[in-house]
Amino acid sequence: MKQPKRTAAELSKALKQKPPLRIDLGCGKNKRKDGDWIGVDEIKFDGVDVVLNIGKQKWPWKDGTVDEVHASHFVEHLVPAERIHFANELYRVLKNPSHQDGKLVSGFATVITPHWASQRAYGDLTHQWPPVSEFWFYYLDKDWRAVNAPHNLDYKCHLSVTWGYNMHPEIQSRNQEYQINAMKFWKEACSDTIATLTKKV
Repeated sequence: MKQPKRTAAELSKALKQKPPLRIDLGCGKNKRKDGDWIGVDEIKFDGVDVVLNIGKQKWPWKDGTVDEVHASHFVEHLVPAERIHFANELYRVLKNPSHQDGKLVSGFATVITPHWASQRAYGDLTHQWPPVSEFWFYYLDKDWRAVNAPHNLDYKCHLSVTWGYNMHPEIQSRNQEYQINAMKFWKEACSDTIATLTKKV
């Protein structure tokens, strides 16, 4: 079947479109391979494209230019002030959110950390105190801070956050009521917290 011809304006627009800018922060030796990701780390491992102290230095991307950020098992290595810097810089460089076919395609980050009640959070002595908990995510929203934490002036970000969990294998197959009870009361029920941080405009 023949494709419909595109107008000169449509062709020009298609030629000007750049591929999405996706950044894998704290990638170490395991930069994502499912697309064109820019690997960022403080150490020049194989696959690291940009060497950067993510928690202290200004990130080298212009305001509102990054489509997507991925940070897996990285944020827990930052001290509190560096986590705030991370959130502020993330907000600065992210594009405004956009959707395609009902799916969020830009303006967001996926942040994966060990769950605070898992030994994964405190077994690695390079992890910083405190462990990353879900309550931290509220502080990333400017409106929430204005009401509940107006003294936190170091935050400049405005992000909405949703999260879920990677659960212990023995709990994954159980029913939802069992899982919720386990998350509330049992150490090791959740292995990781998986959060989506979306820029608010």
